[in-house]
Amino acid sequence: MASRQQPRRTARVLALLSLSQIRIKSDQLEDLEINDLILGAIRTLTIEVENTLETAADELNRSNDKIFKSETRTSDVSSARIMLKDAIALTQKAINRVGTIVEIPEFIQVSRETEVKQYAIDLISCIRNNKEEIDSLIDGLMTDWTVNRLTQIDANILRLAVAEMKFFQQDHKIAINEAIEIAKQYSDDDGYRFINGVLRKVSNKLLEN
Repeated sequence: MASRQQPRRTARVLALLSLSQIRIKSDQLEDLEINDLILGAIRTLTIEVENTLETAADELNRSNDKIFKSETRTSDVSSARIMLKDAIALTQKAINRVGTIVEIPEFIQVSRETEVKQYAIDLISCIRNNKEEIDSLIDGLMTDWTVNRLTQIDANILRLAVAEMKFFQQDHKIAINEAIEIAKQYSDDDGYRFINGVLRKVSNKLLEN
């Protein structure tokens, strides 16, 4: 089972990361090459790295202002330390993402490339063609929230898992567990817990019908 799931796991990650970067029409998706998907994934991660480093730089500047431009009250120093700690954490996150970018081509190469490409394209196509229905299902199970208000990564992780459960007849437990593992890598602690909760509600709803 593990060897059978590995190409699909790779395809899920590739679909997730390239989804927002693929601009061609749905009927042209079959013409995509694996390198097109890899390039889309790398672009997504590169944008995230740039945004994360920009936020880290802002935190460093604010920390600097607290220390050097204000009276050195204990509260200011404590606040500056928190900002510095946040900046370091953000920088580490960016470094980890750079590592992911470097690993993507090798990650694909060690999997069954044709199977990875086709399943990634199938997922992207399914989400594009059924986005309204998928989003409506997710929105109906969230309280005072909508999928469009989530981060792009979290929203697309949900869409991928819902597409697998609803349109690919994937075992719900597998779909949810795979989504959680991806969220642990590309979201944060709050993100993956939230995704877990929403997908369990989706699973229950689908099983009722």
